[in-house]
Amino acid sequence: MARIAELVAYPLKSNDGAAVDSAELGPNGALRGDRTYALVEAGVDPHAASVGGDGGYVNGKSEPAVHGLSASYETAGSTDATPTAVTLSRPARPETGVDADTRTFALPEDGEALAAWVGDYLGYAVDLVREPDGGLPDDRAAPGPTVVSRATLETTASWFDEIADATEMRRRLRPNLVLDDCPAFWEDRLFADCGEAVRVSIGGTELFGVNPCQRCVVPSRNPDTGEPIDGFRETFVRKRRETRPPWIDSDRFDHDFRLMVNTVVPEAEWGSPLAVGDAVAIEGVEPGPNDRD
Repeated sequence: MARIAELVAYPLKSNDGAAVDSAELGPNGALRGDRTYALVEAGVDPHAASVGGDGGYVNGKSEPAVHGLSASYETAGSTDATPTAVTLSRPARPETGVDADTRTFALPEDGEALAAWVGDYLGYAVDLVREPDGGLPDDRAAPGPTVVSRATLETTASWFDEIADATEMRRRLRPNLVLDDCPAFWEDRLFADCGEAVRVSIGGTELFGVNPCQRCVVPSRNPDTGEPIDGFRETFVRKRRETRPPWIDSDRFDHDFRLMVNTVVPEAEWGSPLAVGDAVAIEGVEPGPNDRD
């Protein structure tokens, strides 16, 4: 039976994760504290902005220099990754005339100072925005924890000489739940056809697997330097097609640049816990959580 091997929240969207032993599901079903904060271009409304790299969010899709930032966090509690402080490091950047620097910012008190410090590094004004109720996920229709297996990370890392190991691939793909005791691409069992969802139990908590995550440019870049892998997408698509497991039979899998599974958490499960070691079991296919009478 599959089990949770790693739980990772990303308190500051598009920056380093924070590994936890247990986590509570917050409003909307995300790990509490996940993507609570994000950087956006100055004046942008994060709820109206595109997360796809074509306007608004200052993320790896739109700004390769974001990969040069590293972050560590003080969090609100053992099951709540909401950051109360973040320590950010930036490299020297001759393009914007800044030196290498490391600063610690209390949150939310030092939000404006953090935005100014990052803006100096990037060379343009940014805002730090906060969404304590459910965070700022990429998939607004399926904001629950994202899921991938450790075997999948190991397999996909092996496709590229430039990727050291499964840990680096995890940092590139940025999942919330990493599973073990299951084969590569096991998570592809967690979605069905459009209009359907797969009910999954994790410990004593239930959620719905909905769709395979469409990838973007971010996994092609070194998570520390932003250096891209030439031909990443083409190699990924070819190898994904070659290794496509027989249990994928879904009209949601409409192209091969998909990996990881997005989930929806029913409101009744908000506040429920997840923990490293929890067993993960498939309970069956049902009408999608947004397609019920």
